[in-house]
Parts: sequence; C-alpha cells; structure tokens
Amino acid sequence: MVSGRSSSVPPQDGLVAYFGYGSLVNRATHRTAIVDALPARLLGWRRYWRARPDMPGFPAALLTVRRQPDAACDGLLVIDRAENLAAVDAREARYRRVALSASDMRLDRELPPDCPVFVYEAEPDLPLHPEPPAILRSYLDAVLQGFLVEHGEEGLLRFVAETDGFDMPIHEDGDRPVYPRAVELSARERALFAQLLLRGGHR
Repeated sequence: MVSGRSSSVPPQDGLVAYFGYGSLVNRATHRTAIVDALPARLLGWRRYWRARPDMPGFPAALLTVRRQPDAACDGLLVIDRAENLAAVDAREARYRRVALSASDMRLDRELPPDCPVFVYEAEPDLPLHPEPPAILRSYLDAVLQGFLVEHGEEGLLRFVAETDGFDMPIHEDGDRPVYPRAVELSARERALFAQLLLRGGHR
C-alpha cells in the first residue's frame, strides 16, 4: 500500500477501511452494512470547504481534504467489506480514492491485518462555480451531528478550528433539504449547532 497514490481498483476480497472527515463521520448517512467504525485522527491533511458546481440546482460547497504536513483533522475510520467499496465510490462521485498508510492516522486500536486504508479527496479539475458557493445547512447538520456523537462538544470546536473556508455563507435548506442523506436533529443539537455557528461568525 503506497501512501498518497490514487486508486480506482477495489481489493478483491476481505475488508477495507476509509477515513471519513465530513458526512461519513455520521453513521446515519452510511448506506452499506459496515463492519465497524472508530474515531480517528488523520495526520498531514487539512480539511476545507470546496465549491461543488455539479450539485443539481444549487452552487453548493462540500468538504474535502488536501495534504499539508503540519495539519491534522478528526474523523471516523470506517471498516467495510471490500464488496461494498464500489457503492462508496459512487457515493463519493467527483472524489478520488487515495491510499493511506498506518502512519497517516492516530487510532486507539489496531486495524485488521492486511486491511487497506483510503481517504476520498475531491478531484482537482472540477469546473468553476458560475456564482459564489454556499454551505448547505442540511449537509452541515449531518456533519456536525456525526462529530458530536463521535468526538463530543470539544470535537465540534476542533472541527470548526481545523476546517478552512468557514467564511462561506450558509444556505438554509432545512425545510427542503438538498443533501440527499439529510438527518433529523434534536432540539439540543439544533441549539448547540446554532451557538457553535454564531461563535464562528454566522448569524
């Protein structure tokens, strides 16, 4: 397994792992019968908001990562069956699957033997947005809920601090969610996320 090399060929059998740093952190958005998942920290990568002009009907911004030696970001390492990887690739359309090494992550326990690990990075050649992008609230809510569950309130604060591009506007689509895997929030979550975004300068 070579760190940093893109891969479009799935392993033929056994297990695979992929690091989620956005909506994949929220287990409620998963659409495959995963084997396991554990909180993890990706080293040497920076998370940021990037324009996603191919989203239907709206100039959205979604999350991606880029290599940056002094950076790190929290997330969820998902262990899945290799046969499900094609479905995850389809979910992550316009992202390329990049191989990682064990030294790229900080984990509380070891991975299964011979389990390849990947991260999804946005394709570099996406077309430019025809208009200024905005963060979908339905997508952001799913991400924040996942970080709250997996990393707690301190993890929410780190998520904002370790993510570039939070100065983008937020598109409030709660009544008619654009994100296809939108989640339901509790009253506590709504209040907590509103306070978090207010502290970050969003009103």
